[in-house]
Amino acid sequence: MNWLHAVILGIVEGITEFLPVSSTGHLNIVEKLLHYDIDSVGMTAFTAVIQVGAILAAVVYFWSDIVRIVTAWFKGLADAEARTDPDYTLGWGIILGSIPVAVVGLLFKDFIEVTARSLWVIAGALILWSGVMWLADRRSDGPTGAAHTSSGKGMREVSLKDALIIGGFQALAPVFPGISRSGATISAGLFLRFDRVTATRLSFFMGIPALLAAGALEAVTAAGDISATVGWGATAIATIVSGLVAYATIAWLLRFVSSNKFTGFLIYRVLLGLLIIVLVASGTIAA
Repeated sequence: MNWLHAVILGIVEGITEFLPVSSTGHLNIVEKLLHYDIDSVGMTAFTAVIQVGAILAAVVYFWSDIVRIVTAWFKGLADAEARTDPDYTLGWGIILGSIPVAVVGLLFKDFIEVTARSLWVIAGALILWSGVMWLADRRSDGPTGAAHTSSGKGMREVSLKDALIIGGFQALAPVFPGISRSGATISAGLFLRFDRVTATRLSFFMGIPALLAAGALEAVTAAGDISATVGWGATAIATIVSGLVAYATIAWLLRFVSSNKFTGFLIYRVLLGLLIIVLVASGTIAA
């Protein structure tokens, strides 16, 4: 892979990883347009590894929150009184909520890396899940139908049950990549009556362990495949670019959801899904 393509793919990953529009879907489309074989082991590993850049951006952005949650969790392990801290419960919630996607990822690894990457699957998931997101988004509306982000539950009200449900939704994303991991987790948060900002922040927190683990696993197990195909130089560039772009995207998204609904994303998802169907049906790109 040449470095220009690496930069382009890094930008695509950085913009789409945390937006509810399917980063995998966008990467697959762009990789096909750049004439790469998205079913090759090297490209599959490349896609997983460059996500690490975006996740590290989330770690940096939420560093103070992460330190607070981890500190509360460790204190709660040793002190019964400290277990009343909502951050202790949130720490366990993030751990437990990360288990479903890890189990699904290991059990359905071959399906995820081949069949699930079909553009037909991605297009269908983009369109159909938009309906689910629309229903979820309505639950955060006030009586007038306007966006009221402060009317729902906040971060200090996350229960273990909430976390497991959000984690279960997150596990759908690798099987049907057009759903989008953030789209799945944000939808779950909204269905559970969290406000839009909290649902979005929970999406970030739930994604950090899962995506870091997935990227690290691919980096270790497919290191030779990346070297023989994409190349580690291009992979490193794409990872760095994705991190820089993702940091800006995170800051923008949190400001956006504080006063806006997800309607614009839903329209974009449907249009993108329809565009993919047209491109594949016309033979412009292969499924």
